[in-house]
Amino acid sequence: MLSSRKPLIGSSLLALIGAFALAAVHQYLFFDHNPGISFFLFIVFLYVYLFHDWKGRLKEATGFAWFLLAVILLLSLTYGLFYNPIFRVLNLLAIPGLVFVHLAVLRGSNRIAWWDIRIIGEALAHLIPRSLLQIPRVFRTLRAALFRRLDGERQKTATKIVIGLVFATPLLFVVIPLLASADGAFNKLLNGIPGWMSRFSLGELFGRTLWIVVFGILFAIYYWSFAKPPRPRKAATDKEDISSSPKPNIDSVVLTTLLLAVNAVYVLFVVIQFSYLFGAWDGMLPDGTTYAEYARRGFGELVAVSAINFALLIVSLTFSGTRKGVLNFLLYVLVGCSGVMLYSAYIRLAMYEEVYGYTYIRFLVHAFMIYLAFLLLIAALRIRTTLVPMAKCFIILSLAAYTLLNYVGMDRLIAENNIARFEETGKIDRYYLNNLSADAIPTLVDFAVERQDAELKELLVNRRARLIDESRDWQSFNLSVYSAKKAVHTISNPN
Repeated sequence: MLSSRKPLIGSSLLALIGAFALAAVHQYLFFDHNPGISFFLFIVFLYVYLFHDWKGRLKEATGFAWFLLAVILLLSLTYGLFYNPIFRVLNLLAIPGLVFVHLAVLRGSNRIAWWDIRIIGEALAHLIPRSLLQIPRVFRTLRAALFRRLDGERQKTATKIVIGLVFATPLLFVVIPLLASADGAFNKLLNGIPGWMSRFSLGELFGRTLWIVVFGILFAIYYWSFAKPPRPRKAATDKEDISSSPKPNIDSVVLTTLLLAVNAVYVLFVVIQFSYLFGAWDGMLPDGTTYAEYARRGFGELVAVSAINFALLIVSLTFSGTRKGVLNFLLYVLVGCSGVMLYSAYIRLAMYEEVYGYTYIRFLVHAFMIYLAFLLLIAALRIRTTLVPMAKCFIILSLAAYTLLNYVGMDRLIAENNIARFEETGKIDRYYLNNLSADAIPTLVDFAVERQDAELKELLVNRRARLIDESRDWQSFNLSVYSAKKAVHTISNPN
């Protein structure tokens, strides 16, 4: 009976040791350090741990699984390459979420298809309830590993000794420093501890130990939540709706009436819009409207209506059942009108930026409108044929777009566009540009040196102190901060 349990005990013990080793790496990379290149390194170590038992089974990974892994790695690498504050916060939420979904796709108990919305529920189920159920396994594994060769009486004694040590440890953390302060000889003895130990204060040592214990347990129970053999995968299918329950349909007469009413208003709006849309750049504006007012007026409303139209389009395509020619035509009209509204909003924002400059929010709105235009294009293709896997295309496009937005260099582009605007108008907001992230500093330094802009030079030199405080340790290394330091140094020390 004992020999049949050895493989299970050995496997669990290996996973637990690996979890605490990963937790030790985690505290070394992140305890008292800002995320930098360490984020990418930790993701690599995490995947090595979570898949160390797969051996030759990686061939089971689908194309989307590899694509999602590439997205996760690229996003984690941004902490070592860029320093945009918006994406540094968003990626702290996005990367763990993508990792949880990725694990559910590859190792989930129910093997739900990656494009099915239920995959999110599967990821959450492994993250919380199934992981919590594994907590007793931590203590069973430790007990089996430490006491399995002892008889019943000795196991009880050993258990009591461990309990006593657990209670004694925090007490010793308090007592030892007090005794060292009270007696010089005892303090001298303690000073013989290796130098690396003396670097840690009592509070820091306790914090690091607690960090390793807590995260070690978390990593272990999360890994064990996937330990049971997955259910056999059902026959593959490319259908969007893989559930057995019938999908509700919207009556075609109701949908046609709705689209006719909405499209009638949209077509009228688009006809009027064309009078100004292509002539606004040349001053052909509505009476009494200035250039800036036209650029600002209605922009938010147009984006909101375009988003509403997109939602209406998705509902129509998903729940319309079999569509006839008239209904398809109305959907094409809806796509066309939405495209014109998006283009109008895009032009208005571009005009507004010419007057007031380029900022984070304006850049992100531009990106959102381009993204929405691609979604509309996919929806238009779906109207043409049901062979277009709309949900799959939306998911892949969304992940690719978000990753591209991380790598496009938003701060640098904002700086370059504002400098180009300065060349044409002579207007520039130096204080706003100086508050951009380190990604933009080399561009600003080049501009300040080339134009001999004393005010911008002074702002950049004053910012040097903040840059020096960044990325002091290798764990927090960031290429943008490193390049910014070098660039600002050329202003401070031109020789």
